[in-house]
Amino acid sequence: MCGLVGFLGPPRAEGERRLAAMTERLAHRGPDASGLWVDAAAGVGLGHARLSIVDLSPAGHQPMASNSGRYVLVFNGEIYNHLDLRAELEQSGRAPGWRGHSDTEALIAGFDAWGVAATVSRAIGMFAFVVWDRETRQLILGRDRIGEKPLYYGWQGEGSHRTFLFGSELRALQAHPSCGAEIDRNAVVQFMRYGHVSGAPAIYAGLSRLTPGCLAQVSLDHPDVVVTPYWSAVEAAQQPKREDAPLQTIDALDALLRDAVSRQMLADVPLGAFLSGGIDSSLVVGLMQAQSERPIQTFTMGFREPRYNEAAFAARVAAHLGTEHTELYVEDADLRDVVPMLPDIYDEPFADASQIPTFLVSKLAKGSIKVALSGDGGDELFCGYDRYRQGAALMRRLGAVPKPLRGALGAATQAIPARFWDQALAPLRRAPVGKEPNGQWTHRMADYVSSTSVEDLHQKLVSRWRRPEDLVPEGREPQCFLNGLAPPTQGESAAERMMLLDQLTYLPDGILTKVDRAAMHVSLETRAPLLDHRVVEFAGRLPMSMKLRDNKSKWALRQVLYRYVPAALIERPKMGFEVPVGIWLRGPLRDWAEDLLSVSHLHDSGYLDVNLVRQTWVEHLSGRFNFGLQLWNILMFLSWQRRNGHLSGLV
Repeated sequence: MCGLVGFLGPPRAEGERRLAAMTERLAHRGPDASGLWVDAAAGVGLGHARLSIVDLSPAGHQPMASNSGRYVLVFNGEIYNHLDLRAELEQSGRAPGWRGHSDTEALIAGFDAWGVAATVSRAIGMFAFVVWDRETRQLILGRDRIGEKPLYYGWQGEGSHRTFLFGSELRALQAHPSCGAEIDRNAVVQFMRYGHVSGAPAIYAGLSRLTPGCLAQVSLDHPDVVVTPYWSAVEAAQQPKREDAPLQTIDALDALLRDAVSRQMLADVPLGAFLSGGIDSSLVVGLMQAQSERPIQTFTMGFREPRYNEAAFAARVAAHLGTEHTELYVEDADLRDVVPMLPDIYDEPFADASQIPTFLVSKLAKGSIKVALSGDGGDELFCGYDRYRQGAALMRRLGAVPKPLRGALGAATQAIPARFWDQALAPLRRAPVGKEPNGQWTHRMADYVSSTSVEDLHQKLVSRWRRPEDLVPEGREPQCFLNGLAPPTQGESAAERMMLLDQLTYLPDGILTKVDRAAMHVSLETRAPLLDHRVVEFAGRLPMSMKLRDNKSKWALRQVLYRYVPAALIERPKMGFEVPVGIWLRGPLRDWAEDLLSVSHLHDSGYLDVNLVRQTWVEHLSGRFNFGLQLWNILMFLSWQRRNGHLSGLV
């Protein structure tokens, strides 16, 4: 786990100085060592900040040159089968004289022997890398199949200053004088809908994220970036389904997960795991403990609000497995301390409020370990979110209702004021603490009823602001997988379709971004065994009956888990990694929010409709509505804007 950065552009004498400044911006991702490599004549520079995990010696330092001298590599991540790659190279007689035992050295030796694309296709791991090919004078960028590791890139500057920049985080690119850092108003619209920027575009105009599972090539002679997929999440999800007996399938999944966890437990530094007490993290910890001679160190966060607190469940699982368990409760003081740090931690606007406990548990774990395994990915691969089951059920019911009638029913329900529904439903439904009142909930359900397709419903289910263009004047939401660029359907069920869309968007752009930035800010490496691409492909071959059965989500994962943890410790309603953000904004975070949402500050922002924002804030404070999630998007954008000096004062 490291940080990488660099440039390709007109040869300049000050290239190394600029590269050093860019690399310094990533010191939190790699505090153990840093390295620079510059070919002034070619106009290329590669910088690296190292977090030493495998091979702590100088033999693992980067940038690293291949044995032939053809390739120079900067790499972020882990190759979990690097020992297998070494063995294959040795058996074929194509191994170099090894200098150490790092996975980076195995990767670049593969580039020499097989080429970049063939090596990446052999690799099991999470990674982002950039390699300079001295022979073809090309940069080749690569990103792992699922999108665990970030990689930004793009041409910046004009004329003789035009430079191709790349790096693990945008802050590193901004240290180069060619980087314009102009906010893309359309990306702000998208951010307000989802709470993160989705797809290839970044928050800054002209900069992009490399799509997961892709390689990209660029050179001064051929400046158009050519992006080529080497693996497809769509193909993985749309494979023919297994017809094995359930027990045979569970045995195969158990064996595969044990292997994935075993590979990810290899490290030359202390290692542990995050444990929430839910299915996914409990399974990972159970598999770890079953393969460890010593108690695994586990870490969890708790909340004082009972509805959101899973710490007690995690403690029970930890006690059963015999882990060395540590828990920490989120206090008001933690919120006041952490919230101002979020723009620095996340670099790009990001508004999943569980980013706070994610950062706090990462900070807690870093006090004892350097690598933490997590259960990320289980929901998207094995049908864990309630919205999959509920959305599929709604689409079945709506199937017999003409689309115009759906819209009319939805509009008629929403036309009745929320306060009426609050009163009418009070005897029938008690609104959960910290969630929407009944009237607001009814209006949201009515919007779902008006859906015209699975894709339309799914977008509504994952949206914070349903009409974000109203919030960002003169902005237009860009297309992505969720609103016009969805892959062709291959006959998937509604639940399978929504799972695939989440694997393409919410998983890499939301969940994995949240974990990467939070953990790397404290120099902690995180690993997700459920996102081993072999597990992803296995999940894609499972019929829905192995994911959702007897109204139980993640059925196959549960059967494996129960071999390690009793069902009685797991079976309970799903809570998810929710946080009571609506309550916090009326309580310990109110003063902070009021400052950012002041009329003067909103005018200085220059991007948001002042009246709409103020109305939303006032209604939230009244208690008649819960707009915590919608306001969190606004607050995270405004906080990021202020921290990065992007206030315009134009409107």
